[in-house]
Amino acid sequence: MFENSNHMEFFEGMEDIKSDLREKVLSKRDEIDFDTFTKADVKTAIYKENLNEMDFAALLSPAASEMLDEIAHRAFEVRKKHFGNCVNLFTPIYIANYCENACVYCGFRRDNKIHRAKLDDSEIKREMQAIKEDGLEEVLILTGESDKYSDVKYIANACKMASEHFKNVAVEIYPCDVEDYKYLHEHHADYVTVFQETYDIEKYGQLHPAGKKRSFPYRFDTQERAILGGIRGVGFGVLFGLTDFRKDAFSNAYHAYLLQRKYPHAEIAMSCPRLRPTPGDSYDNYNKVTERELLQIICAYRLFLPFAAITVSTRERAGFRKEIVKYATKISAGVSTGIGLRGKDIEDKGDDQFEIADSRSVKEIVESIKESGFQPVMNDYLFV
Repeated sequence: MFENSNHMEFFEGMEDIKSDLREKVLSKRDEIDFDTFTKADVKTAIYKENLNEMDFAALLSPAASEMLDEIAHRAFEVRKKHFGNCVNLFTPIYIANYCENACVYCGFRRDNKIHRAKLDDSEIKREMQAIKEDGLEEVLILTGESDKYSDVKYIANACKMASEHFKNVAVEIYPCDVEDYKYLHEHHADYVTVFQETYDIEKYGQLHPAGKKRSFPYRFDTQERAILGGIRGVGFGVLFGLTDFRKDAFSNAYHAYLLQRKYPHAEIAMSCPRLRPTPGDSYDNYNKVTERELLQIICAYRLFLPFAAITVSTRERAGFRKEIVKYATKISAGVSTGIGLRGKDIEDKGDDQFEIADSRSVKEIVESIKESGFQPVMNDYLFV
């Protein structure tokens, strides 16, 4: 499906909201030369109250990597100012792993010979009940990107069931049209997260040879369509390791920055995943991103987007996540990336999307957060 299509065009049936953000992000991406920034530029950026995109680029530059201790100290101050000691916890629930895309780096890709599964209503309910027993109040519902096996009605029904157990319900699914997001919002979806994966246009086409995901512009506009559909908050992310991490980190956060300026009421969140091994892993063209480089990205995000939630998932090891809450504000806990692995007696379990690095229980993560001097928070919303 959509093989050999121009990946920089909308495909038939895709909604085009005529957004002006894509051109702004891609043109600015092309302008930035990270090697031109000096330590003086970095120093200026560290202590500015309101950073512009060039200040942010300076914080991502090679010159900034030599000043990471100072950047991290400032990022900690900004985090404390806006979020105090709170660390929000959530967990993902994968309800289906059927996918129509052919992303070469993903375990769910359609040509990968994995065990596919889809939970029915009773199984979803049992999964949610098992999660609830751990005290969690926020859940992220995920599927593979298949509107055939996981249509909007199926996902909306899962959101409605989740709202009976949890205070906050988010989804990470295939991109939808505005009317679909209105429907999800009516069924208690609060948040929508979509990863652009990479903003490198040429690389994007190579990594996504088939499926609806091949359309770069339709995916790019997803968060804006979600906001137009009434969704309260949107999440952004790139998969670090696919391409130049500096350019992708810049493009992703600049995209979020422009969207928040366009829709000031919308909540913004940034995710910071690195590539992890997947079932049937055949992708070996990695651009390795070290923990120190990931720390630089997260601290730069914090200074450029001081009010944004920053999430670090169980892709990262426990020791790194224990330290990163000094700058990030949200972590996942009690994670499984497989289908139906929490509830008892659920048959036809599906394979995982990727391997996790932090397999600690919710209780262990809560204790770790407390040991670091922070306060684990299950819910920070009051619904009236």
